[in-house]
Amino acid sequence: MATVSGITVVLNCKDVVYDRHWLAVEYVWVLVPYMTYDIYVMYLCHWHKSRDRGIAEKKHSLASVWSFLLQERLMVTHHLFILIVLTPITQHFRGELGDFFVGCIFIAELSTPFVSLGKILMQLEMQDTLLHKVNGIIILVTFFLCRILLFPFMYAAYARQVGIPIYMVPFRIPLHCNIANASLIAPQLYWFRLICRKAARLYGSSPADKSR
Repeated sequence: MATVSGITVVLNCKDVVYDRHWLAVEYVWVLVPYMTYDIYVMYLCHWHKSRDRGIAEKKHSLASVWSFLLQERLMVTHHLFILIVLTPITQHFRGELGDFFVGCIFIAELSTPFVSLGKILMQLEMQDTLLHKVNGIIILVTFFLCRILLFPFMYAAYARQVGIPIYMVPFRIPLHCNIANASLIAPQLYWFRLICRKAARLYGSSPADKSR
């Protein structure tokens, strides 16, 4: 849904700065409860895994919540940044500018279902199946295209709009736009590195190594 909404916005915003599309505003209200729900579900997964390892912590206790925040601090920070920082920006502070770029950010969610499927297959002990290998390739491609190359694409779109070289864009747009983009792409680069390392083990190791 996020990806389809994003593509719809991007295709309908010919002027990347001033064109408007209603989905760029309204779909944010779908993402907000999703991000909130996702944080809670991550906590439940953490609690169940801890219990399976023999760690006796009461559900919803301060100790279990703190343990979850320590272990998943990057993902939780990413979600909270979207909820606390990006949501007010997209809904209020940007005014009537930049629907195109909001649509681009929506497209980043394309890789999420495949990442989730990969974790499901691992829980079902299907690491050695063809489906898992194909899904791994899809994760690599979609994550790289929609979460890494997405940012140069946005800068290139702005450069084409105003008629300047792409390397001049960081010096022409407001500083807070560069800071926001840097804050978004930094964890994506870290996660992509982890995905590449896992792919190297998946496609280059023996079945015994993959199951570790």
